[in-house]
Amino acid sequence: MEVTQVLLNAQSIDGTVRKNAEESLKQFQEQNLPGFLLSLSGELANEEKPVETRKLAGLILKNALDAKEEHRKFELVQRWLSLDGNAKSQIKASLLTTLSSIVSDARSTASQAIAKVAGIELPQKQWPELIGSLLSNVNQQPAHAKQATLETLGYLCEEVPPNVIDQDQVNKILTAVVQGMSALEVNTDVRLAATRALYNAIGFAQANFINDMERDYLMRVVCEATLSPESRIRQAAFECLVSISSTYYEKLAAYIQDIFNITVKAVREDEEPVALQAIEFWSSICDEEIDILEEFGVDFTGDSDITCFYFIKQALPALVPMLLETLLKQEEDQDQDEGAWNIAMAGGTCLGLVARTVGDDIVSFVVPFIEENIQKPDWRQREAATYAFGSILEGPSPEKLIPLVNVALNFMLSALTKDPSSHVKDTTAWALGRIFEFLHGSAVGSTVITQENCQQLVTVLLQSMNDTPNVAEKACGALYFLAQGYEEVGPSSPLTPFFQEIVQSLLTVTHREDAGESRLRTAAYETLNEVVRCSTDETAPLVLQLVPVIMMELHNTLEGQNLSSDGREKQSELQGLLCGCLQVIIQKLGSSEPTKYVLMQFADQVMGLFLRVFACRSATVHEEAMLAIGALAYATGADFAKYMPEFYRYLEMGLQNFEEYQVCAVTVGVVGDICRALEEKIVPYCDEIMTQLLKNLSSNQLNRSVKPPIFSCFGDIALAVGEYFEKYLMWAMSALQRAAELSTHVAGDDELTEYTNSLRNGILEAYSGIFQGFKSSAKTQLLIPYAPHILQFLDGIYMEKDMDDVVMKTAIGVLGDLADTLGSHAGSLIQQSLSSKDFLNECLSSEDLMIKESAEWAKLAISRAISV
Repeated sequence: MEVTQVLLNAQSIDGTVRKNAEESLKQFQEQNLPGFLLSLSGELANEEKPVETRKLAGLILKNALDAKEEHRKFELVQRWLSLDGNAKSQIKASLLTTLSSIVSDARSTASQAIAKVAGIELPQKQWPELIGSLLSNVNQQPAHAKQATLETLGYLCEEVPPNVIDQDQVNKILTAVVQGMSALEVNTDVRLAATRALYNAIGFAQANFINDMERDYLMRVVCEATLSPESRIRQAAFECLVSISSTYYEKLAAYIQDIFNITVKAVREDEEPVALQAIEFWSSICDEEIDILEEFGVDFTGDSDITCFYFIKQALPALVPMLLETLLKQEEDQDQDEGAWNIAMAGGTCLGLVARTVGDDIVSFVVPFIEENIQKPDWRQREAATYAFGSILEGPSPEKLIPLVNVALNFMLSALTKDPSSHVKDTTAWALGRIFEFLHGSAVGSTVITQENCQQLVTVLLQSMNDTPNVAEKACGALYFLAQGYEEVGPSSPLTPFFQEIVQSLLTVTHREDAGESRLRTAAYETLNEVVRCSTDETAPLVLQLVPVIMMELHNTLEGQNLSSDGREKQSELQGLLCGCLQVIIQKLGSSEPTKYVLMQFADQVMGLFLRVFACRSATVHEEAMLAIGALAYATGADFAKYMPEFYRYLEMGLQNFEEYQVCAVTVGVVGDICRALEEKIVPYCDEIMTQLLKNLSSNQLNRSVKPPIFSCFGDIALAVGEYFEKYLMWAMSALQRAAELSTHVAGDDELTEYTNSLRNGILEAYSGIFQGFKSSAKTQLLIPYAPHILQFLDGIYMEKDMDDVVMKTAIGVLGDLADTLGSHAGSLIQQSLSSKDFLNECLSSEDLMIKESAEWAKLAISRAISV
């Protein structure tokens, strides 16, 4: 097969030619994989071939080694490992030769492909000579080969976990990289590749950062690179500093003064991409200190193994003025552009982090800047002052901030309506939202909002909703937090008199011609939902009036025929917003009997609309419609059974949707809602549901995050159907046992611990549901054989000492369920168990009321079981 021509055709502007070429490549790959990969690596290495075919060949080769989806990635890794050894050696040799190609695109593609192969082979102890041959390349001229090799080392550090490469080789890699960065290196491309490679290698340098001399040397080289004449090298060097600040925070004290000086210079004088990284360094230091102080509390003492150096607190007098200067460097159109990021925004973000790090101390440094600029004729100064004010509202205490806000509020309300600059209005509305978010609500002792100013606030915000889309969107956001602050105010809310007007204004916003800009329509619906969610019984009749209105809107989205793909996407998005709105309304009205009764008159029509939303799409299930149906089922109770025959196929479609795993997870949750609503009326559907859930558990294609909710769902089903669950018991229990074993001895990072805890919680919820479901039946003895394993599981997670509060509460509940359901059969087992007694005592003395309550109940159940 003449691969060059096919690769050229695959990039043709003629659709048919392109399609045929893609088809040929696919067939070649399926029929003869080693030959296919060999011809690609040969194409990439061949200097006579056109650049575009070499680049595409390398790209296809790289994509044959890696994929985003975990299960696909696993398949590709296995496929490569089982490939013929000779073919692999030839491919790797071709890739290494390509590093000295004169064509930069070919070199760069080869670098990435080599790193992908290394990511597969090095952990398997294969290709041991790779790093050695790369390092000998670094010392060779010509410069372009050196540059490509450094780039490869950088990618390699990104692909391979640090523990795979031994320290001796790490030292050699770092030496090569640091030499490439040094000011003695005349070739800019080499210095840049070396600096970028160091960025990826920082995680490997732990031993080197512990050694004072080596650390000093590395820091000196990085700091020197921030002064390079080439701006891309300066930017890459600051990126290294940002990474070092989060990886080796505890080693920075000796260098922080020098770093401060170079960051100030960069922020004030350098090009924007460099300045942004210099600001990012300080944001990163804030993140580190916020984490340390949050973890160890304010009464932080130095005897823990992690020290807080209070770098930010010490730097305040110099750092804050530098950040305030950046606020004046706004761009004209930054409010219209959603992805905008510039020096002013980075400086404001950093200022906000500084406020969270040091609290009250920041206020005296920022107030003079606000006072000086807030009334200046130049919009930039007024906007910067407002932005500075909004940025420091999270962190300092309400006592410190509320007096300031009381002075500023009237001024801000007048700016929001009268300031000639749209920028100033945009930032003012945002700052008001921050005031309501952090300084209003039951958690804050005194509040900035009174009966007197509430009306004025609402009036101004509703007026601003007619402003340009970016200002209107921020005004919706401010109203959102205003409503949220009144969530727990008792029977009457200060917003009640304005409820009708607020809802009407928000609905009007959703119909604006330009509501698609600046996320305005989405913001209006989110705010409407929050206003409904936080409303009180007084306004329930008005919420009821909203039902037919939103239903009509949803009905209208179903009328559009033959939409373009863009039109379909917009339709689906709008349906999502409307279903989300109905979900909140159903939850609100369903939570009290009188309104639930009226709501039920709409149930058939609402359900009919949701089913039509599903029918709009062929392959996928609409996530928001699914969630809304869960809420409807919960409100409808046993009567929901009449919708099941028509709804079931969509439920099944959702459970089978492995690709969009969030949809699958949501559907699993809805199965739980339906079980709670239907109880034993779910029985006719149980066989199919349980079969599908067990299938999902055994699939390696389904994202792991869906597995915990599936286990919880077993519990919901067992609780609903009682002893009828007997026919699934063996299958469910063996799946639970396998998962339980996997979820004990797990050592890993925070993310894994978090996942393990959610898995444990799902397993425990399943056990709890199964025991409670069988409790009053004649078949409880069926559960006896499983009790020892469950107690062993509880012992295991207790011994590991890494469960969170949620798992603790569910676990102690399961211990109680076991005793409660099995009585004397469980009593003796519990007495023999290793840690039940310690675990119970620990939960009884817990500060968490929920855990304590569960433990009191478990203690009662256990003592009954033991005394029988």
